[in-house]
Amino acid sequence: MAYCNKRLILASGSPRRRELLDKFGIDYEILPAQGEESAPPELTPGERVKALAAQKAEEAAHRVNDPAAVILAADTLVELDGEVLGKPGASERARAMLRALSGREHRVWSGVCIREGERILAESECTAVRFRTLSDAEIEAYIATGEPLDKAGAYGYQGLASLFVERIEGDFFNVMGLPVCRMGQMLRKFGISLL
Repeated sequence: MAYCNKRLILASGSPRRRELLDKFGIDYEILPAQGEESAPPELTPGERVKALAAQKAEEAAHRVNDPAAVILAADTLVELDGEVLGKPGASERARAMLRALSGREHRVWSGVCIREGERILAESECTAVRFRTLSDAEIEAYIATGEPLDKAGAYGYQGLASLFVERIEGDFFNVMGLPVCRMGQMLRKFGISLL
């Protein structure tokens, strides 16, 4: 049984992150980050997602203005051969990303930041994902659903793109945007138990 005697705030509007956190039956508030985060391009993917998650947590902390509140923030990116694949936004970009991922392995990085007052803990998780070879017809059919346009790397693992994934190595939930195992260990350091 989850236990939390603190005010927990999820600094994310992601339905997937809410769905994952809901599994633990813990009370929390939702306060999505509103600003546009940015990180220096020279950072490694792991450092980049930690920095972006920390920015989201900081913004939420300033808006909440409650030093006793525990803020949970996360950021996820897809990386292929050192290149970060963000949200495509348009069909042409989604098509290019899916063709690049076809038949290859890529990495999904998530950064998690937990903040309580001035105490801040930020960590990252990496999961390797291998796509099977995709036909042009499959790519076009997937793009037509609209699902890939607002997702990092142009796919949502929890949706129709689950048909493309041959295997993963690492935290399954990390590919959905929240490395649950790591998050649980981090929250315990702030006195919040999810079990």
